[in-house]
Amino acid sequence: MESRCAIRTDQAPAAIGPYSQAVWDETTGMLFCSGQIGIDPARGELVPGGVIPECRQALRNCAALIEAGGLTLGDVVRVTLFLADMQDFAGVNVLYAEVFAEPFPARSTVAAAGLPKGARVEIECTALARR
Repeated sequence: MESRCAIRTDQAPAAIGPYSQAVWDETTGMLFCSGQIGIDPARGELVPGGVIPECRQALRNCAALIEAGGLTLGDVVRVTLFLADMQDFAGVNVLYAEVFAEPFPARSTVAAAGLPKGARVEIECTALARR
């Protein structure tokens, strides 16, 4: 019996390669979201305006995947942020703090030399179902 299944929603951008938007693991009660960039799923393009609008959209995309898996942003336990420019760290932190509440998820932030489609930020997260 398969304990994993792909999570799909048209409220987040479709996968642009051989991967799932998100994967639910029944055994662990964990939802793993693939990295999301600031693509507006309706237009299929990066939102204009730079890192903050991109970050806001990437977080919306993550939320859509988490909700499609039956969870909420409050269930997120781990986040990885990839930034094209670490000078955007402070601005992204402000937005991040508006989206996540205490206790904040564990997080890593990594400077990335290049992100898909020239994005300024990519966000991946893991959520845990409350039992």
